[in-house]
Amino acid sequence: MSEHEETPGNGLRKELPEEVPATPAEKPEESGTPAAEPGLTGRQRLVQGLWPPRVTRAQLIVAVLLFGLGFGLAIQVASNSDSDSALRGARQEDLVRILDELDDRTQRLEDEKQGLEKQRDELENSSDQAEEARKQTVEKERQLGILAGTVAAQGPGITMTIEDSKGTVEADMLLDAIQELRAAGAEAIQVNGVRVVADTYLSDSDKSVSVDGNKITAPFRFKVIGNPQDLEPALNIPGGVVQTLEKEQATVTVERSDKIVVDALRAAKRPDYARSSSQ
Repeated sequence: MSEHEETPGNGLRKELPEEVPATPAEKPEESGTPAAEPGLTGRQRLVQGLWPPRVTRAQLIVAVLLFGLGFGLAIQVASNSDSDSALRGARQEDLVRILDELDDRTQRLEDEKQGLEKQRDELENSSDQAEEARKQTVEKERQLGILAGTVAAQGPGITMTIEDSKGTVEADMLLDAIQELRAAGAEAIQVNGVRVVADTYLSDSDKSVSVDGNKITAPFRFKVIGNPQDLEPALNIPGGVVQTLEKEQATVTVERSDKIVVDALRAAKRPDYARSSSQ
């Protein structure tokens, strides 16, 4: 057939284009977007698109991590609030006393440092270094004997007496008192005739307290050598030893003295394995 076809009238007629088959309209469910039901308002269509929510696995993991982070921060804030509550509620006089105690501890450490430096200078400058070293060795042995409880000691300090008519005082409360006294600079401690040293342990035993295996009963009497101006305030700080014992219905009295005698002794124990490295 030729490109143009003759027709009556004008002699030519245009060639009709080939018919293209009609493409059926894409179904709403194939496009990935659910079709809105007919007759719904715009707000109803919005609600239908948002609910139920479609949560992916990645979004779920992020949500769990954020929840864990928030929970941890909440616990940290609560912990900090509890630790600061005691000082926040303290009186101005108590806060000043706590600061003074910290200053006294710092001063004691500075004095000890200066004493050690003085000993070093004496050794370096002494004409008879051997004799000076012997003197310092004897003095050091005496000091270590006091700390080890093998020799008696005397000096200024305090006597603390704990009356426990209710039987509520336990070993951990007495241990807290010992630790607080040590932190305040106590150099020698004796409890009801038992010398307290570095390896002393306390335990509860048959409604009484045992110190290094020795049972003691109320009243508990602490004889402590140290600076009374440091020891007594350390026991009376807010939330400290005295307040804790009084909450347990115990009665605590603290007396300062210019002369405290600590005469309970501990037998010198020879180490089984440790030896001096200078031998």
